[in-house]
Order: sequence, then structure tokens, then C-alpha cells
Amino acid sequence: MLARQRQAVILEEARRTGAVRVSDLVARLGVSDMTVRRDLDVLAGRGLVEKVYGGATSVAGKSTDEPGFEAKSVRQRAQKEAIAHLAAGLVRPGTAIGISAGTTTWTLARALDEVAGLTIVTNSIQVADVLRGVNQPDRTVVLTGGVRTPSDALVGPVAVQSLRSLHLDVVFLGVHGMAEGPGFTTPNLTESETDRALVEAGRKLVVLADHTKWGIVGISTIAGLEEADVVVSDDGLPDKARERLIEQAGELMIAETEETAEAEDA
Repeated sequence: MLARQRQAVILEEARRTGAVRVSDLVARLGVSDMTVRRDLDVLAGRGLVEKVYGGATSVAGKSTDEPGFEAKSVRQRAQKEAIAHLAAGLVRPGTAIGISAGTTTWTLARALDEVAGLTIVTNSIQVADVLRGVNQPDRTVVLTGGVRTPSDALVGPVAVQSLRSLHLDVVFLGVHGMAEGPGFTTPNLTESETDRALVEAGRKLVVLADHTKWGIVGISTIAGLEEADVVVSDDGLPDKARERLIEQAGELMIAETEETAEAEDA
């Protein structure tokens, strides 16, 4: 089992039970005490667990916590690149697409350089900046108005009103968290309303979410798991999460990260 997969198992167990013991993890994972402790150090360094004597406790976070764009952009870079590359294959030349705010969707925007004739609607300043920097004379980029959030999304009545008059082929949605029951969520009430308007404008919904988003619940639901036509995640996604998404979403696509590919080639 790769380190990333072990860490996903540890994180899922910590979130499920509230705490994990090193001794229990050693027995479950079949690895050494030092390996488990290193995995806990990695998770603690990401702020996902809090180390305590003999193990770690879950750090679920507040349902209204909203990290800024720069803080989020350094997390799970390899996973976001892999997800973006896979999702970019769903974009067809000459179509109208929507891209929500977020670091994973921003990474997707950077992967669309070679797709011609796109009309792209976004409520993200960062995404719009990336798209405008590409030399594509037949590309149209529409940035909604609105009030700026910590994650550089434009939200509120102005953004919602502009989105409600549009009809898009595909919407690519980045989320703060995803879980069975609450579905795809955000910690920002106003952003959830804007994202829902974006979702409603599209004929097809593609959700981009790396494995760390599973089990995270923000204060407001954007869409249920069953509303996603496609969910694109990475190979660190726990088996239970895959089962739920396969059951409820239209399709689950798993992006292979470079670390996995290198391990398989070795």
C-alpha cells in the first residue's frame, strides 16, 4: 500500500471514530510503528489531524472555515494536476462551459490551452486571469460580477442574476467538501447560492474533488451527490467513498497521480 493510500485510510478512520491509536493502525495496515507515525506527521502537517500521545484525533474543522486561494493552492498539487488533466478530456471544442471558483478548477483552466472555440463563464477572478492569458482569438471568457470571497470567487445577487440567463453545455464545479447525505458543500452561504445558479445553468455537471474532500462538510449544500453526472477524483479516494459515489453519482473517474504511475512502473 502506498503512503498516500495509508494516509487516506488513517484519515477516514480518524474522521469516523474521532481518534486513532498508533498500535491499532500498525495492526490494521501491517506496517511498522515508525511508518504510522510518519503518516500521522504528514496528516498533522496538513492540518487534517492533531497528534496526541499514542495516536491522533480528528480535526474536522468548522463548517464555515474558508481558507484563502493561496493557502489552498499548495495543497494536493499532484492530485489536482492529475484531476485537471483527466477532466480536460471532457471539454469539446466549440462548446460553452462554466467553471466555478477553486484551486482545482483553476488548475483545469490551465489545462485548456489547446481546446479551440470555447466560451467560458466563470465567477473566479483567478480562473479568468488564466484563461485570458492564452492566445486563443476564438475564445470568449465571461466573468460574472459580484462580491469577492476569501477564495477569490465572485458571489451574490449580481453573479446569480447573470448566471440565471445562461445555458451551458458543461459546468465544472470545485467543492469544499463531499459526503453522503450533505452532498457537495461549501463553507460560504453566499457562494453556495451562486454555485447553485451555475449548476442550474449547465446541461451536465462535472465535480472536481481530490480525495481529501471526502467526509468534509461545509455549512451549505451546493448539490446532492446524485446531481453530479461525473465526479473526477484521484486514486487516494477511499474504497467506501468510491462505492458511495458509484452508487449515487452518474460516473466516477479516478485520476492516477505521478507517484502511483512511478510505483507501478518500478
